[in-house]
Amino acid sequence: MKDSDRFAPVAYRAAIIHSLDDPSTAGLEDSYQYYEDGLLVVADGHVVDIGQAEDVLARQPIDLKTVNLGNKLITPGFIDTHIHYPQTGMIAAYGEQLLDWLNNYTFPEEKRFADPDYARKVAVHFLDELTRNGTTTALVFGTVHKESIDVFFSEVEKRKMRMIAGKVLMDRNAPEDLTDTPESGYLDSKELIERWHNKGRLHYAVTPRFAPTSSREQLALAGKLLEEYPDVYLHTHLSENKNEIAWVEELFPERKGYLDVYDHYGLLTKRSVFAHGVHLCDGECQRLAEQESAIAFCPTSNLFLGSGLFPLKRLENFGVKVGMGTDVGAGTSFSLLQTMSEAYKVMQLQGDKLHPLKSLYQATLGGAKALSLDDRIGNLAPGKEADFVVLDLEATQLMKFRMEHAHNLEDRLFVLMTLGDDRVVSATYAYGEKVYLRE
Repeated sequence: MKDSDRFAPVAYRAAIIHSLDDPSTAGLEDSYQYYEDGLLVVADGHVVDIGQAEDVLARQPIDLKTVNLGNKLITPGFIDTHIHYPQTGMIAAYGEQLLDWLNNYTFPEEKRFADPDYARKVAVHFLDELTRNGTTTALVFGTVHKESIDVFFSEVEKRKMRMIAGKVLMDRNAPEDLTDTPESGYLDSKELIERWHNKGRLHYAVTPRFAPTSSREQLALAGKLLEEYPDVYLHTHLSENKNEIAWVEELFPERKGYLDVYDHYGLLTKRSVFAHGVHLCDGECQRLAEQESAIAFCPTSNLFLGSGLFPLKRLENFGVKVGMGTDVGAGTSFSLLQTMSEAYKVMQLQGDKLHPLKSLYQATLGGAKALSLDDRIGNLAPGKEADFVVLDLEATQLMKFRMEHAHNLEDRLFVLMTLGDDRVVSATYAYGEKVYLRE
């Protein structure tokens, strides 16, 4: 794209929906904007204007370039708050719960990332899958090899996506050729932070895999990194599986619980995101809220590994920030639409309902808030970065037939989130540039 093209406004005409606030606190009616015949104006990677097409056209130049998308729906780009790019090649691995799954599938695959060429091949496929599914921002695990992050970020740069990633810290209870040391993990992370953090749309996350695979010394140095670089992220796992929790209690008998291990080493910050949190006590929920740390809700993974049902309502009652994560490869789909479908079922099993407007919020603005990026992404308000997805609500014959029987917007959204997958995504735009087009 030429610079003159990048700065020239372009308008996209279709139905448009985006979240303004959390429906659980703002109420459904005040939580979103919907324009049946909408116009989204983009220039230099940012949203310039949004509204009903007639209104926007009246206040924009008469020669405004307009792309008519027909009977489509524009939403903000989806935000995945927990995913593992090195596990792309082992998605849908059969028959284990968390700890055996790590040993039998995850660790053997991650050893291959010592080869930068292999890491690059997987990174390209991983990013292709994200854009094909409408995801424009993700919080991403690498492997213990610092090269896995160099390769990943270099590929992301080509696509203008906003990504957060980090090298895994893991100095015990893992295969020898997949471990670092407290010192090498600290120095490698520091080098990667200096090279990549805040470069364009890239951010770094200090990434201990989980408490059992990091010594006290390593966790202390992870806390030191957060002190030295206060705007980097912390990304790890928490209270996913009951056997995992019991193991943490054995390894850290001096601490009050799983979360307290991380808390003791200074790992609870506003930019800390903990994946899962299926089995948290009230005190842990309260502490997360106090520190403004976030939880990534990963329903497909929690169901696939038999980990349990995520207590969304309880966390929200404490004011904990919650985003949505696919957790590929324990999660079984890159699609946040399919993830929304599984989230609905998880809530049903707890006697509760997940409204489609709430699901949209979790996968967009809620994810942005969980990542402390809602000043830049998450919805399509003027001034925000222009990450958006064009969705075809009649992408399959079944969806087309079902949409004919939909009574209102909420019904159509629920059909989209229940029956939709990557086939629904017609195009994905990152920073105003098309990064995927369905052929």
